[in-house]
Amino acid sequence: MSDVSSLKLACVIARILDEKLGKDISILNISHVSSFADYFVICSGDVSTQVKALTSAVKMKIKDYFSILPLRSEQDLRNRWNLLDYGEVVVHILQKDERETYAIEKFWNHAFSVSEEEWMKESEEYSEYDKK
Repeated sequence: MSDVSSLKLACVIARILDEKLGKDISILNISHVSSFADYFVICSGDVSTQVKALTSAVKMKIKDYFSILPLRSEQDLRNRWNLLDYGEVVVHILQKDERETYAIEKFWNHAFSVSEEEWMKESEEYSEYDKK
């Protein structure tokens, strides 16, 4: 991975999702309970085309900002749950029904949440809208 920290990467990804109108964005710090990643970024999309568009936006912007491509990406054929694996940060973009069914946040309830205020502050220089 480039010089960007896993926290910074997770926060910038959350901001990208937010600015592309992703819903119910959360960042879970799983570093103390997982050996395979430091953070999960979880986001909902209303329909499969939005899930696909959110996934594409993250891939494109993270490549532009940090020259990083996902190590793996997975999606089901209907774009109901897409996953981008950046090593230390794993991004889950799901339709609402899938998110409720698989309940990632409940399964990882021992993880720490990064507040929206924190991830907004950590990623503010990457905002498309707050350029000064």
